[in-house]
Amino acid sequence: MEKKRIGNEADNHLFSEVFLTDFWEDSEYAIESYQSEPLTDELIDSIEKELGYKLPSSYIQLMKHRNGGVPKNTNFPTEESTSWAEDHIAISGIMGIGREKSYSLCGDLGSPFMVEEWGYPDIGVVICDCPSAGHDVVMLDYRACGTNGEPAVIHVDQEDDYKITFLAANFEAFIKGLVNDEQYDT
Repeated sequence: MEKKRIGNEADNHLFSEVFLTDFWEDSEYAIESYQSEPLTDELIDSIEKELGYKLPSSYIQLMKHRNGGVPKNTNFPTEESTSWAEDHIAISGIMGIGREKSYSLCGDLGSPFMVEEWGYPDIGVVICDCPSAGHDVVMLDYRACGTNGEPAVIHVDQEDDYKITFLAANFEAFIKGLVNDEQYDT
C-alpha cells in the first residue's frame, strides 16, 4: 500500500510562506540529526498513538514544511531566570515527527527516552532539546487540556529539580516568539 504524502496545502493560515522560507537553518548537522522523512497520515497517527497525545495542528503544519531541524532563531524570552540565562532559554533543535533520527519525537533521544531515562515529568511531549545535552528540554504540556487538547509550551530544568517554566500558551506562539542569539549578546 502506497503511503499518502502530505503537502504544504493544509493549514497555511498558521505560518506564512515568507515566515517558513526564512525559519530553518540549512546545515548538515540539522539535516543529519533532526530532519525526518516527509510526513504521511499513517506516520502521524502511529507517532500520536505511541506518545499517547494528539499533536497540535500548528506543530504538524510546521513539520509538513520541514520535518524537524534547527531554526535560525533559537532563543525564547522568559519572565524568570532558568539554568541557561536570567531572561531566556535556548534550544538546539526541534524534533521531527518520526523514529529514524535520534532527535525525532520517537527517536533514540526522543520524548519517550527523555521521560523514561532522564526522569522528565510524564505530562506531555518533549519537542526540543537544549544546549545542555539533556539537562533541560522544551515540552508540550497537556496537564490543563488533556491528551487531545491544545497544549501549552514549557521549559523543564532537570538540574533544578525538574522546575517548570511557562513559555507560551501554544506551539504557534512559541515558534513565533523565538528570537535570535544577537538579541542577548551584550
